[in-house]
Amino acid sequence: MDFSAPIVLENNRVRLRPLEIGDFEALKAVAFDEELWRYTLTRGDDAVSLAAYVRQALEAREQGLRYPFAIVDRRTGALAGSTSYYNVSEADQRISIGYTWVGREYQRTGLNRGAKHLLLSHAFGQLGCERVELETDSRNSKSREAMARMGATEEGTLRSHRITQGGIRRDTVIFSIIKPEWSELRLSVFQEFEARG
Repeated sequence: MDFSAPIVLENNRVRLRPLEIGDFEALKAVAFDEELWRYTLTRGDDAVSLAAYVRQALEAREQGLRYPFAIVDRRTGALAGSTSYYNVSEADQRISIGYTWVGREYQRTGLNRGAKHLLLSHAFGQLGCERVELETDSRNSKSREAMARMGATEEGTLRSHRITQGGIRRDTVIFSIIKPEWSELRLSVFQEFEARG
């Protein structure tokens, strides 16, 4: 994966483009909600933490560790949140999707599912992946339900896996989608984006 390339992905619901330092101001409108960050590894619910979040995401891209996207709502043109590719393993044809958050007003609108459609299509198509992983804090039932609804398989829990906010060691639940499953999911869970994407 070329981390220097400007990857832009789009369907009828959402546009994903590389996150930029200038997105900070627009993201403030949706990020300043502490509930969004309850189970994330870091926070972004005030100016200082959001600036650090954007800076860290861009630094991770420069280091080839993470490719952060801005999530743009195509209905309004507004920035709605962010998502990323990370844990890229070209040798194993594997990638992770995560660091995903969208403002409360965009939740349950199909925006996140549209973004996942784009990321999965690109991963299994252009990037040649055989496996896409998603992970979440075991306490985040909303995220776990969303992953299951989109057809990802819950594989298990990694106990005391990562250090999260406040120095707490969290348990991480791992989900995955593998390439043979993708064709069916495209035509079932993600059909609205396939038809007009």
